[in-house]
Amino acid sequence: MSAGRKSGVAVAFAALVLLSACEPPPPQFEQFSAKEIYDRAEYELAQDNAEEAANYFGEVERLYPYSEWAKRALIMQAYALHVDRKYEESRASAQRFIDFYPADKDAAYAQYLLALSYYDQIDDVGRDQGVTFQALQALRLVIERYPDSEYARSAILKFDLAFDHLAGKEMEIGRYYLKKEHYTAAANRFRTVVEDFQTTSQTPEALYRLIECYLSLGLRDEAQTAGAILGYNFQGTDWYQDAYTLLTGEGLALEPAGGSWLVNVYRQAIKGEWL
Repeated sequence: MSAGRKSGVAVAFAALVLLSACEPPPPQFEQFSAKEIYDRAEYELAQDNAEEAANYFGEVERLYPYSEWAKRALIMQAYALHVDRKYEESRASAQRFIDFYPADKDAAYAQYLLALSYYDQIDDVGRDQGVTFQALQALRLVIERYPDSEYARSAILKFDLAFDHLAGKEMEIGRYYLKKEHYTAAANRFRTVVEDFQTTSQTPEALYRLIECYLSLGLRDEAQTAGAILGYNFQGTDWYQDAYTLLTGEGLALEPAGGSWLVNVYRQAIKGEWL
């Protein structure tokens, strides 16, 4: 190689190293192989420069779209964008990988990254929960499509946490209504938790709050039945102890009574079909 040629390559490599994430890649990029650009992207990622890494991974796909390196770069770009908290862009890259390489061994990881892009955006309980529903849907896809993958177990755990998060939203609204003495509105929220979010950690409190609501409304049979369910499923909790004190203080037993919706729930619990 001539001295002039060597000098030109050196200048090009220097430009690659000094590339700013805020600027488009220079023309010298095309003088490097897919592996060289990919290695540079991994270096930036290791240096916690996720934004620059994502740009480099994108260049691999742009310049070498049909290569094995492009496939590897695409999934890594999705990861780098997620690290950089650019969740929408991360989803787009992950979805593109799934569309292009549905049978690839990394398709499960791409689907998991897509689900994480929603899950990691779940806000505090008091805010809109639309993203929580999207996270649940995406996590379910991981569980159903890739049940034997290393990501399925993590997806199940996160699904349960997101599900509990939704139940927490119902509980927060129910407590607000209860505090304002809007007992019927509060009871409707707690009923939703008992019927639709039975497997969450919110259920014992929901049953206790139902007792409070029903006693305030004079619905003693319903209060007793809620107490019976607490006793059958959650006897070791503080919520059961509080319910026992509250109901026995009113001269009521913790046993099913009447014919409300709670009686059906109690029967399902006895048969082992509930929880």
